[in-house]
Amino acid sequence: MVRYTTIIILSAVFSALCPGQEIDTGRTKSSLSTGIFKWIASPPVLEPQEIDGEDWISVKDPSIVRYKDKWHLFCTVRGLKRSHAIIYLTFDKWSQAKTTTQQVLKCHPGYFCAPHVFYFSLHKKWYMICQASDESWEPKYGPAYSTTSDITKPDSWSKLTPFFKRKPANINAWLDFWVICDDTKAYLFFTSLNGKMWRAETSLKNFPTGWSAPVLALQGDVFEASHTYRLKNQNKYLTIIEAQNGHGWRYYKAYLADRLDGDWIPLAAEKEKSFASMLNVRHPSERWTDVISHGELLRAGYDEKLLVDPENLRFLFQGVTNNGRSGKPYGQIPWRLGILKPAAASN
Repeated sequence: MVRYTTIIILSAVFSALCPGQEIDTGRTKSSLSTGIFKWIASPPVLEPQEIDGEDWISVKDPSIVRYKDKWHLFCTVRGLKRSHAIIYLTFDKWSQAKTTTQQVLKCHPGYFCAPHVFYFSLHKKWYMICQASDESWEPKYGPAYSTTSDITKPDSWSKLTPFFKRKPANINAWLDFWVICDDTKAYLFFTSLNGKMWRAETSLKNFPTGWSAPVLALQGDVFEASHTYRLKNQNKYLTIIEAQNGHGWRYYKAYLADRLDGDWIPLAAEKEKSFASMLNVRHPSERWTDVISHGELLRAGYDEKLLVDPENLRFLFQGVTNNGRSGKPYGQIPWRLGILKPAAASN
């Protein structure tokens, strides 16, 4: 008791003498309260493979859940024969990811990519949201979904179904679709490559149909790949969103909100104070990436609430070196996946 009281008194004296600084009392503040993030990058955990005669160039846009003691990972692959497809793989430990079998999903024969996977409790089904195109659809491109009752069976996913029967009148570009639910509604977020993030909504009862006209949810110096989560044990939501030309060609910003249809307040949304960039990411081994691009936080659950633990953030992202992408069109950039963990984490 005496020792604890002494620490408190010393802390108060230090604060008075040195305003704006902190004394180390053995406690750490959460990055989500300070907006200051520091990361360590793993070596690459996943690389493109040859699958059924197709030599894929890149693996990117990951969506991942932990279910029944296994990781279930869905990613975009890009190639020369087929421009875009979605693959599935499952493994126990990350050390197994590079050697496990990668399978191309058969639920769509053409262009589909940027998956987002979660379990929708009301329907007792898994949903995969993605961007896709088909000549028989109107509009021919947009958000679509597939379902399965067994995530472990990649051939069980249903044929893709578009979310919208017509493209919203106020939307030009739209991509990187993301669904998250609260207790009454499902919300569809997406970006439009012009500094805007959009939101549509429907009731849980009507999901996956009945979407409202999209409204502007966030505007700023942002680009694409907005991903939104609920913070575990808090009534707050976190959006991370990709931006361009900060410390690195691509990097991530972060925003907080009290509700999914509320205002998004910048948390780490500046080039000099970002969620993840080359400014706050350390490479203890090979520097295999010069960018932090399209990624997913490792969740604390697998259902539609999209919980993440603010005390245990891990970020699975796509990366590439500047030399690796130099002179290449975007579709031929050799993306690989890696994981960021907090610099203070010991494991």
